[in-house]
Amino acid sequence: MSENPSASAPVSPSVAPVPEGAAPLPAWQPQAGLQLLAMDTSTSVMSVAVGRWPAGAAARGEAPDQWQHTGAGAAQSSATLIPTVQRLLGEAGLGLAQLDAIVFGAGPGSFTGLRTACAVAQGLALGTGRPVLPVDTLLAVAEDWRSRQPELAPGTVVWALLDARMDEIYVAGWRWQPRDGMPAWELTQPVLLARPEDLLQVPGLKPEAICAGNVQPVYGERLPVTVQEGMPTADAMLRLAPALLLDGGAIDPALALPRYVRDKVAQTTAEREEAKLRAAGARHA
Repeated sequence: MSENPSASAPVSPSVAPVPEGAAPLPAWQPQAGLQLLAMDTSTSVMSVAVGRWPAGAAARGEAPDQWQHTGAGAAQSSATLIPTVQRLLGEAGLGLAQLDAIVFGAGPGSFTGLRTACAVAQGLALGTGRPVLPVDTLLAVAEDWRSRQPELAPGTVVWALLDARMDEIYVAGWRWQPRDGMPAWELTQPVLLARPEDLLQVPGLKPEAICAGNVQPVYGERLPVTVQEGMPTADAMLRLAPALLLDGGAIDPALALPRYVRDKVAQTTAEREEAKLRAAGARHA
């Protein structure tokens, strides 16, 4: 199990870590209307959404008018993301200059996918003078799972898990703490990398914990916890955005960066063989 090198840095209750040197921009005013574009390409799924709230509605936790798209991510998103953004903005009757911010999944996730979303958000924002709002993809996973629950008691901790490939999982803990009707979370355990069998070594993660993510179909019986479906969707990022903006999460697009967590992109041949042996052993245990 390995630790995110920035995990010891102080983190605001619900804001993804701001890149080093990035000065937060003036906070969005809750009495105002809100118009956002959100995108995520951190997994094999590309998720894009445009949201529009009338004056005061976002601060009351109301759902926006929304236009959204879900499609193939990974390498394909580099060719399809910008046309999808243009189409959704056209359907919403909005121009880029009318947006209050451009929201993107900052990571962790696929190296190529994170670079794609960050570069597109950055380019669109720089061209129109808009700020960007980086959102932790594991936070979005927790929020995506929560949105499908009938009710969640404040203080409930949800563990978000995303497949990191190379026989590892990104994992972080988030506590549900809504504010005045707005979806909001507090970070309880910064992101770590862990092998499936080592998840219970993560501080605070117990066998009975609520877990959400995309790893259950991938690792199956090797997991010591049950992981319900959850993804870093653009829809979830739109719901999170009002509280994040109030917390000063929007930054100058020139300073936006993906959050990789680890530097290694691929396994060696020996490491791939070892991972296959562990998987085979788990199936026959």
